[in-house]
Amino acid sequence: MAIAALKMLTLDSSDVRRDAAFWSTVLGWEVAHEQDEYAMLNGPGGMALGLGLVEDHEPPAWPNEHGTKQFHLDLAVDDLDAAASDCVSAGATLPDAQPGETWRVLLDPSGHPFCLTQAASWG
Repeated sequence: MAIAALKMLTLDSSDVRRDAAFWSTVLGWEVAHEQDEYAMLNGPGGMALGLGLVEDHEPPAWPNEHGTKQFHLDLAVDDLDAAASDCVSAGATLPDAQPGETWRVLLDPSGHPFCLTQAASWG
């Protein structure tokens, strides 16, 4: 029996409204609440993504040989190149350092790394 259920992940943000718009575009989730200090997006199955303002936010580095980025999101997509292009159009950055051919690492507008991978590779 589980002790707890994961219902929400919250990311630190240097600009909450910008990041809420970005993640809403990328995930297709509704912005349920938005203000300068905090926003929340509602996803499927009761999952939510929160964004909290952190003054003087410093994004994690990429590449990150020392492991200080702590975590990142892995997102399944059907077309890797098209999804990466769409994310860049929405405000992401595609860094030069890439770990391989089947993944794309991007940085959200606040600098958090996230990965795209083809949905078929998830089995």
